[in-house]
Amino acid sequence: MPTCQRAGITAAGNWIVDRVKTCDCLPDRGLLANITAERRSTGGAPANVLGALAQLRAPFPLAGFGLVGDDADGRFILENFRQLNVDVSGLRTTPRAPTSYTDVMNDAASGERVFFHCRGANAFFGPEHVPYEKLTCRIFHLGYVLLLDRLDAADRVYGTQAARVLHRVRQRGIRTSLDVVSEDSDRFRTLVPPALRYVDYLILNEVEAARVVGITVRRRDGRLDGPALARAVDRLCALGDMQLVVVHMPEGAYLQTRDGRRYARGSLRLPQGFIQGVVGAGDAFCAGLLYGLHEGWDHAASMHLGTCCAAASLSQAGATEGIRSLRRVLALGKQYPEREPPVQL
Repeated sequence: MPTCQRAGITAAGNWIVDRVKTCDCLPDRGLLANITAERRSTGGAPANVLGALAQLRAPFPLAGFGLVGDDADGRFILENFRQLNVDVSGLRTTPRAPTSYTDVMNDAASGERVFFHCRGANAFFGPEHVPYEKLTCRIFHLGYVLLLDRLDAADRVYGTQAARVLHRVRQRGIRTSLDVVSEDSDRFRTLVPPALRYVDYLILNEVEAARVVGITVRRRDGRLDGPALARAVDRLCALGDMQLVVVHMPEGAYLQTRDGRRYARGSLRLPQGFIQGVVGAGDAFCAGLLYGLHEGWDHAASMHLGTCCAAASLSQAGATEGIRSLRRVLALGKQYPEREPPVQL
């Protein structure tokens, strides 16, 4: 089926239950923090992206693929997305492991967070769980590389199993999109580049971009180094044949196309007290960007929707609870001014 005749966004990969706990501080080792609130929500790249698109009332089909455990958390995920009218018939239940979960600790004052993750059922998600011949979507989003044990495994032909999946999807005339997880390791330069040969849209944050290509993009004082980020994106583009590479960060987003066009948008200046949590803001940006790409918007408009989605996500402790209809999300861009772009073009 030609790409122009396809419709919808399918997302595959990590399906997680986030147990989000708001604390009065993030303590040093051996010290105590008080939990002031907690809630359970869905997490992981496909859950966050599809959840955000569903909240935006996307006018195209949404579907998910992955593995959950035969347990209460797995049923929680399935029921949640059925209520959002997301097709989760490709989200299978396995008896081999519990549903993956993450304990997310949010500092109420600073918004900083730490994660304690149980890989669970996601570790068993492999190439055989994607029904390539039945895919009718226009865009296939995979995430997260570095957090899917089977897909991170070596492949003699493609380098990694994730690269094999993306190649097979791309052969069907489907645009492929990729995200990676933020972790403190040296695996980025080994596991990410093989997949980039089969990716159309690479969407990641500045920490992940820096780790993949080995370029420091923040100065010692924590400020973003715009020229260094631009160099990092140049190197990322050289690793594959992507239609575009997009890096998002607290300061905004930077995009470069295959033919060298560059775009930058600043994030919204949100008032004090607006941010209730930062879990899933990057995935919310990704959802907004993919919405625009699916609908044929120009790159600047797609980035702006991503920025507004990220801001909406920040208004609640969970990943997608703050996202509302497309009109209401875009209204944030009129209500709050945009920062200066993170990279000067």
